[in-house]
Amino acid sequence: MHSFRELADLFSARFNQAHFPATPATLYEPAEYFLGIGGKRVRPVMCLMGNELFDEVHPDAYQVATAIELFHNFTLVHDDIMDAAPLRRGMDTLHKKYGDNTALLAGDVMLIQAYEYINKVSPTYQKQILALFNQTARQVCEGQQLDMDFEKHDRVAMEEYIHMITLKTSVLLAASLKVGSLIGGASEGNRNHLYEFGKNLGIAFQVQDDFLDAFGDPEKFGKDPGGDIRQNKKTFLLLHAIEVCSDADRKELKHLLSSDDSDKVQRVLGIFKRCNVDDWANQLKERYLATALQHLDDIAVVSSRKKPLLELSEFLIQREY
Repeated sequence: MHSFRELADLFSARFNQAHFPATPATLYEPAEYFLGIGGKRVRPVMCLMGNELFDEVHPDAYQVATAIELFHNFTLVHDDIMDAAPLRRGMDTLHKKYGDNTALLAGDVMLIQAYEYINKVSPTYQKQILALFNQTARQVCEGQQLDMDFEKHDRVAMEEYIHMITLKTSVLLAASLKVGSLIGGASEGNRNHLYEFGKNLGIAFQVQDDFLDAFGDPEKFGKDPGGDIRQNKKTFLLLHAIEVCSDADRKELKHLLSSDDSDKVQRVLGIFKRCNVDDWANQLKERYLATALQHLDDIAVVSSRKKPLLELSEFLIQREY
């Protein structure tokens, strides 16, 4: 069994190569530039981990993992355009460096190349992999649209927000694990438990991400707190505060969300603390994490094989940076 870091190194050694032809360079060099920015490669490595939970990592798992990483980068390119984001991981975003039109095409060709890698896997399970990949890709697009729709809504129900996060973030983590387990020969029951593990872990991760953006230590988190507040993003914390705060605080929140006051972040955080949003968020995170770990526990393999996934859960959820 390999750790997440060991599998990440093995995957990066294969992924860090040219994925596109040399010409036209005006299309393919920008695509390679963006892939070269890097990242934690969490999703493709989860595919490998899903495979290794049941059997030795099969070469087909690397093909599907590469497809997943290309798809993920395709979504990031398009998200950056929609968000007008100038930087990603400290580097110029693709549209900032090469223009919107080239960025759109480069993202598109990443998606097309993803299917080329899926086309290389064994016919034994290719149809099932393709069906799950397509379902997941559609759901991610739906989640992104819902996220944009919510920006225009005055009120968003917690259930609606969780549904959006599930589509936008969690299903790709879950599907990455499930396709890996399919290649590893897992039973349908085990595959479904692994999917639910990934889905709930993804929601717990998003709760924590929202929490850290508001309450995280800048030195550990790597950025000043309150970015979501400044951008008026609807987060787990904000939605809960709106539900439970006093009428006076709700009125102030409404004012702050439409203002650019210099003390906006501190005033919103003050309302969050009066509502005990920090304690509530930690309890919610722990609830989703517990559900995830129960599904992992229910998978019918020896517990020692689950250790890398338990370590990954701890890394993703208990992080302080």
